[in-house]
Amino acid sequence: MAAYRGRLARFRSRPNAGETIVQKLLIMGVEKEVAPDVSCGQALKSVLGEKRFENVLAARSGSNLLDLSSSLPPDSTELTPVEAGSPAGLAILRHSAAHVLAAAVRRLFPGVKISIGPAIENGFYYDFDYARPFTPDDFPAIEAEMSKIAAEDIPFTRRTADRAEVEALFRSQGENYKLELLDSIAEQTLSLYTVGDFTDLCRGPHIPSACALRAFKLLSVAGAYWRGDEKNPMLSRIYGTAFAEEAELKAYLRRQEEARKRDHRKLGKDLELFEFHEDLAPGMVFWQPKGMLMRTILEDFLKRENLKRGYSLVQGPQILRKEAWVKSGHYDNYRENMYFTEIEGDVHAVKPMNCVGHILLYESSLHSYRDLPVRMAEFGVVHRHEKSGVLHGLLRVRQFTQDDAHIFCAPEQLEDEILGVLALVRDLFGLFGFEYTMSVSTRPDRSIGSDEAWKLATDALFQALERAGVPITVNEGDGAFYGPKIDVRLTDSLGRQWQCSTVQCDFNLPERFELVYVGKDGERHRPVMVHRAILGSLERFIGILVEHTAGRFPAWLAPVQAKILNVTEAQETFVLETAASLTKAGLRVEADLRNEKLGYKMRQAQLEKVPYILVAGDKEVEAAGVNVRPGGGDSLGLKTLDEFMAMVAADCEKPFKQGGMNYSFS
Repeated sequence: MAAYRGRLARFRSRPNAGETIVQKLLIMGVEKEVAPDVSCGQALKSVLGEKRFENVLAARSGSNLLDLSSSLPPDSTELTPVEAGSPAGLAILRHSAAHVLAAAVRRLFPGVKISIGPAIENGFYYDFDYARPFTPDDFPAIEAEMSKIAAEDIPFTRRTADRAEVEALFRSQGENYKLELLDSIAEQTLSLYTVGDFTDLCRGPHIPSACALRAFKLLSVAGAYWRGDEKNPMLSRIYGTAFAEEAELKAYLRRQEEARKRDHRKLGKDLELFEFHEDLAPGMVFWQPKGMLMRTILEDFLKRENLKRGYSLVQGPQILRKEAWVKSGHYDNYRENMYFTEIEGDVHAVKPMNCVGHILLYESSLHSYRDLPVRMAEFGVVHRHEKSGVLHGLLRVRQFTQDDAHIFCAPEQLEDEILGVLALVRDLFGLFGFEYTMSVSTRPDRSIGSDEAWKLATDALFQALERAGVPITVNEGDGAFYGPKIDVRLTDSLGRQWQCSTVQCDFNLPERFELVYVGKDGERHRPVMVHRAILGSLERFIGILVEHTAGRFPAWLAPVQAKILNVTEAQETFVLETAASLTKAGLRVEADLRNEKLGYKMRQAQLEKVPYILVAGDKEVEAAGVNVRPGGGDSLGLKTLDEFMAMVAADCEKPFKQGGMNYSFS
């Protein structure tokens, strides 16, 4: 470790030539006078000291990230370190790991073509074109070569070159993908980074030396079309991850292993919830009876909750003529995600969202200010054209159901309506035990409407979040094409974040469709529209919930709440009668009368993750009760059927009472 630290310090401290003019800098709160021929690394080291500097990978000047070997920018007034474990440090480390991966693959597989390799959330990847697809069997050799490059203490060096020189370099190497990337870059002077014999187009920054890469792992390989276009060649995408410390890598790999065990596609099949037939219906879900029952329970609960909160349930058609989507702006701004069909010479679109149908329902009658707000909810099936490469079980599909709603309100009602939606988000995610964060996504480049309308909508979202006491973060340019939105990201039991809820504020579609209401003054006014989905896609939410709970659903939602097992044939009649009584009382019960040992049947019920396992032997028959084991755990002893039903009702109601929803299952 000491040898590693010493080698890395050499690269961090390498000076660059420059004019000897004193430059004043603020470094970690310390004022420092340095000469421009001092590198960023030397300037930081002079303040941080040897020990703390060991953990620094790059420097930050204003909004710019810089290599430690870079000269100080002439206009710099402040310099801060980018440490290995920070978000920016990890991104640099992982981006550098992608370059080392490419260097290793080039060493091992002559003739390989190299395309792109960015850092991504929790890791990195690089895409390769080779005579055969890469497989995980190749990983040990590639990882060994990456470790060898790190052990060789190979520096990352940066230089600039003009376009002609870069083109000649990649042409001499036969790197056709790099040449195609070069065609899409306007600059004439380009930045190149070299590690070993691998040189790449890159803006940087990078770690000073490959020796900083000491905690990494290759994870998987997948096919990926060049530039995401199925008309282009299929490349091998090798995924990996890297961390500042080995302990962090091991913890991440443990979480990944747990995630694999919880994979909703595997559990969905094991628990007989849903299945997929990608050869016949890619991106579509086939719901098994148990899965459909659970989905129906969830949907029915959400419908009742909507009704309690003042929504009316509506339903629009699956397809509308193209003209409706032209008027809404979807045709110009969203059509690449839509499916089209022709009926008697007219072009129709399968709806990708429900808002246009709800607009048409609103405008079918004239509304007074006394009618507002009008809240319409629909569990609408929508279709979106997703590329095959991004489809992923329930989490990314082409057909899904949204718990969608649209609120038409007067401008002065807008903030209160947004707050009402945020309260519903709070209640529903609290019910399932999810923590969450919220952010505001602002106007994208591709959008409709005036600056004034966008400002009014964005201000309303900010003000509502402020009133709700929610910390505000901003995703610049990530709004819908018709309005800004609040995005809600929930965190599951493995610490992963998922985008689910969205609350969108829209002044533009009411304008396009000329929606009105009659105000107190007798004049016609324009309403504001709030688009909202709480769970988002039911399919996606159920996939997240399966992995969050590892398939062990709360009792109120479990498709089978209890399984009754007999000990011998002598209890068969009692078990069937008990199952019938509990079913009649509203419980979801199955009986297992198979001629198997009780231990085997109990293990099967545990694998099925049934909330309650009920055992009936001679003693239970005599007492007209059942032996109760919650989740297959320790026995709670003999209970009468009334006692057991009261227990299940209390178990079902508990999460609702904790969230103040007071929902009754008795």
